[in-house]
Amino acid sequence: MTQWRKKTADEVYTPEEIEARLKDELPAWYFEDGWIRRKYKTSGWKATLMVVNTVGHLAEAAWHHPDLTVSYAFVVVKLVNHAAKGVTDKDFELAGQIERVLMWRPGEGSALQGTPDDPRFKYIKYD
Repeated sequence: MTQWRKKTADEVYTPEEIEARLKDELPAWYFEDGWIRRKYKTSGWKATLMVVNTVGHLAEAAWHHPDLTVSYAFVVVKLVNHAAKGVTDKDFELAGQIERVLMWRPGEGSALQGTPDDPRFKYIKYD
C-alpha cells in the first residue's frame, strides 16, 4: 500500500498522491490531464444509456458532476473538482460509488441470479 494522506473535502491531491490512491482504491481508473478517469465498455447503445443514467443519478445525489464522453459502446467518466482546481476527496468518493454500483453483481448464494452468461443479455463488460 502506497502512502498518501487523507485531505479535507476541497484540498487538492498531488499527481503522485492521486496515482497512489488510484492504485490502492480504484485500479481500473487512471489519471490524465488533471482528471481521474474510467472507461466503461458496454455491449451497445441501450447499455451505454443505462450506464449514463446510473452515473447521472449518483452524481446528482452527490451534487458532484463528472464530465462524460458517450459513444455507442463505451462511456468515459472524468472527475475533477472545478472549484478546487484539482482532484479532491469528492472525486475519489464519487468514483468509488460509481465503480461499486456499475460493477456490482450478485454474489454466490444470492437469491438474485444475475445476468445470464449469454452474449445476448450482457450489457456491461466486467473487468
